[in-house]
Amino acid sequence: MEYIKLLKESVRSGTIGALAMMPFGLLFRFLDLRVGYYGPKLGALLFGDPNRFVLFLQHLVLGWISALPLLLILVRLRRTVNPVAVGAAYGFAYYILMNSFALPLFFGDPTPWQLGFSYIYPSVIIHLIFGASIGLTSRRFVANEPRVCFGNQRLPGRRD
Repeated sequence: MEYIKLLKESVRSGTIGALAMMPFGLLFRFLDLRVGYYGPKLGALLFGDPNRFVLFLQHLVLGWISALPLLLILVRLRRTVNPVAVGAAYGFAYYILMNSFALPLFFGDPTPWQLGFSYIYPSVIIHLIFGASIGLTSRRFVANEPRVCFGNQRLPGRRD
C-alpha cells in the first residue's frame, strides 16, 4: 500500500464525509436537537476562542483523521463486504466510542445514554452518514489497492 495514496484518499473521502454530514447537522440544529456539541469544546481547548472558519477547518481535519482507519478496514475487507454497510457500521462504532464515551468522559459531561434518546439519535444518524459516504466514495481507491495484513505484507495465497 502506498501511504501517500492512502493519505490523499483520506483527505478526499474524509472531506466528502465531513461535508455530507453537515446538512443533516443543520437540520437537527434547526429542530433544536443537540449535534456538534464537542466540536466547539475541542476547538476551545485547542485554539482558545475559535471562530466559525477555524471550527470548520477542525471539522474537516477530524474527518480526514477519522476516515483513515475506515479506509484501511475497507481495503482489508474488499470484495467480501458491502463498503457502504461497513462505512455505516464504522460510523456507528465511531459514535459509540468517541461521542458517547470518550469525549463525555474527557470533558466531564454526562454521556448521551444518561441524557436520553433525543441526545443520541441525531448524532448517530450523522455518523452513519459520514461512514456510509466514505464507503461509497472510496470504492475506486479500495478496488485499486492491494489487500494487506500489516504494513506492506500481502495476504498469503492472494494475488490481489
